[in-house]
Amino acid sequence: MLTQLVQDEQIETILTVFPDLYGRLIGKRITGDFFVNDVLQDGVHACDYLLACDMEMDPVPGYSFTSWASGYGDFRMIPDLSTLRVASWLKKTAIVLCDVYNEEEDARVEIAPRSLLKTQVERAKSLGYVAKGASELELYVFADSYETARQKNYHDLQPIGSYIEDYHIFQGTKEEFLIGSIRKHLERSGIPVEFSKGEWGPGQQEINLRYADFLEMCDRHILYKHAAKEIAWQSNVAVTFMSKWDERYAGSSMHLHASLWDQEGKIALFPGKEAFGPVHSSPLFRWFLGGWMAHIREIFPFYAPYPTSYKRYVAGSFAPTGIAWSYDNRTAGFRILGHGPSLRLECRAPGADANPYLAFAATLAAGLDGIKNQIEPPPMFEGDVYEARDLPQVPHSLNESIHELEKSQWARDTFGEATIDHYLHFFKTEQRKFDEVVTSWERARYFERA
Repeated sequence: MLTQLVQDEQIETILTVFPDLYGRLIGKRITGDFFVNDVLQDGVHACDYLLACDMEMDPVPGYSFTSWASGYGDFRMIPDLSTLRVASWLKKTAIVLCDVYNEEEDARVEIAPRSLLKTQVERAKSLGYVAKGASELELYVFADSYETARQKNYHDLQPIGSYIEDYHIFQGTKEEFLIGSIRKHLERSGIPVEFSKGEWGPGQQEINLRYADFLEMCDRHILYKHAAKEIAWQSNVAVTFMSKWDERYAGSSMHLHASLWDQEGKIALFPGKEAFGPVHSSPLFRWFLGGWMAHIREIFPFYAPYPTSYKRYVAGSFAPTGIAWSYDNRTAGFRILGHGPSLRLECRAPGADANPYLAFAATLAAGLDGIKNQIEPPPMFEGDVYEARDLPQVPHSLNESIHELEKSQWARDTFGEATIDHYLHFFKTEQRKFDEVVTSWERARYFERA
C-alpha cells in the first residue's frame, strides 16, 4: 500500500519518529523512495544522546546509558508498520512510530519509553491479560501564536476564551476552527475521536479518543498531541499541554482509564459477581485497584514529571489531593466508572504533560503487582475527598515524588535498576534546572521589599 502511494506520488515524505523521555516525537523526514527501499529493511540510525538530553537538546552528564566518555554513538530506529498513518494535516506526508534498538546487541533499548510500555504489555500478555484504556487529554488554546508567545517571554498570554467554558457550546463554536480541524485530521489519519468539549478554564478544551489496548492508546495520544501543536501553528494560534500554565486557572489533566480483558481482547475481566461498593466485580478488579493505589506514590513522577506539574493538585480544582477511591466521584483520585463490560478504573492523577508511555507502563506494572499479591484496596470513600484529613496524600512536589521512587525496591525489581536510575536522573535534572532559575515571581516579590 505504502509503496503504491509513493510510486503514485501521493506520499513523498515519511516522518520516521520515536517518543523521547519528554514524550516529544523525535526523528527524521525521509523521502518516500528511500523509506520503501532502504529504511523498511534496515531501519534508520540516530544519536543515542536523544534519550539522555534535556528539553533544550543539551547532553546531560550523569547518565550511564550514554555519555561523552562513550562518544554518544548511534542506535537504530526500527519502524513499527502497524503505526503507519497518513498525516493528513501535512502535504503528502505519512508518519510512522519506531522502536529504538541497540546497534550492537540488536535488542530494544529498554529505557526508551515505548520499550518500557511494551515490556509491561508483554508481561500482562504472558499472564493472559490484555490491558485496554484511554487518556482524556486536555489543552489550552491561545489567541497568541507560538512566535508571539515567545516574543512576550510567555507573559500576558491571551487564552482564546474569556470565561470557564465547561460543556459550553457557544464558546466551543468560537474555537471550532482549530478544535474541529484537529478532530478532522485525527480521524483522517486513523486516530478515532469520540468527542471534544469545553473544559473548566477559559480557552481550555478536551478531545477524547476511542479507547484501545495500552500501546495503541499511547500511540494515538502522542500523535494527537503532536498534530494539535502543528495544526495550531498552521492556524497562527498556540496550544499548551502544561498541566498548570497559570495559577489562576484549572490545570490540564490526562485522566487515565484502565481495564483488563482476556488474551484475545474480547471478554472484559473486571466485571464479576462479587459486590464491591455499588458495582459487581471480579477479584482481578479489586486487586488491580489495590496494587495501583498501593504504588501510586512510588510511580508519581511518571504522572507528574516536572516541578510545575505539582501546582495542579489544588483542592476544589477537580485534580486529586487525597489518595482514595469512590464510585463516580470527581473528588477522588481513583474514580470507578461503568457496569458490566464497561466497568473500569479512572485515575485522575496524571497531568497533560505526562509522557503517556511511562504513565501507562507504571499503571500496568502496579496493577499486575496488585493481582500477583492479591492487594486489597481500602474501603470506598464517600463524600468530599478534599475535606478528608486522614487520607494519604499525593506528593506535593517533584522532590517528594523523586524520593518515593528512589526508595522503592518494587520499582527497581519491576523495571530494572538501570531503568529506574535513568529516570531518576531525568527527574532530578528537571528539578535541578528549575532550582537554578530566579523566576519573575521572585523578582516581583523580593526585588524592592526584601
